[in-house]
Amino acid sequence: MNGRGKDGVALAAALATRAGGMPRAVELLVCPPATLIAMVGKALGATAIALGGQDCHVRPSGAFTGDVSAEMLADLGCRYVLTGHSERRAGHGEDDTTVRAKAEAAHRAGLTAIVCVGETQAERDSGRTLDVIRRQLAGSLPEGATAGNVVVAYEPVWAIGTGRTPTPGDVAGVHDAIRAALGTRFATAEAMRILYGGSVKAGNAAELMAVSNVDGALVGGASLDPDEFWAIAMSVSA
Repeated sequence: MNGRGKDGVALAAALATRAGGMPRAVELLVCPPATLIAMVGKALGATAIALGGQDCHVRPSGAFTGDVSAEMLADLGCRYVLTGHSERRAGHGEDDTTVRAKAEAAHRAGLTAIVCVGETQAERDSGRTLDVIRRQLAGSLPEGATAGNVVVAYEPVWAIGTGRTPTPGDVAGVHDAIRAALGTRFATAEAMRILYGGSVKAGNAAELMAVSNVDGALVGGASLDPDEFWAIAMSVSA
């Protein structure tokens, strides 16, 4: 929940001017607040930078004042939508069943769902990280998920906005476990993208992206600075 119109347009325009130099191996996506999606989409123009939403309702329409459906996002040119972000789970009480329903809504509208999972500090300290992640994956990912319609994002809750980052070994252990869990359910598990999110910045992105089964980054606060965001994207392609 950051930015007004001029802020979103300025950020999108700054990225758009760089888009011609984006390596083919890199896919860049921005997910602005709902109020900015149309303006940001216009500023991005015909660049290869994709547009997404931060959340969606499970229903396509109806008496749900204040909510935005996946179909509405698609109508604005979105190709992706975040589902189950830790801030939605913690601040809005969204459980795995709700996250799964939202991912299904995304698929109904032709969007790719970025399904977020991650453990709290208490869960990490008690040694339950992998149990929590496996439970969230089992409950949050819909049947029929493929490499084309689902991206998984691992975001340790304790690392978001804190400046704290797991060691590369910690990240590898979780991402390897996610890949294995996906492999028990989905035929295209090896091709599914798994993103890492949690205090990602230009200074640590290359190291994190070199970790086993890390296919990209879910960037938070650093995405508000176009220079920092672009540096992260370029480090992914290194």
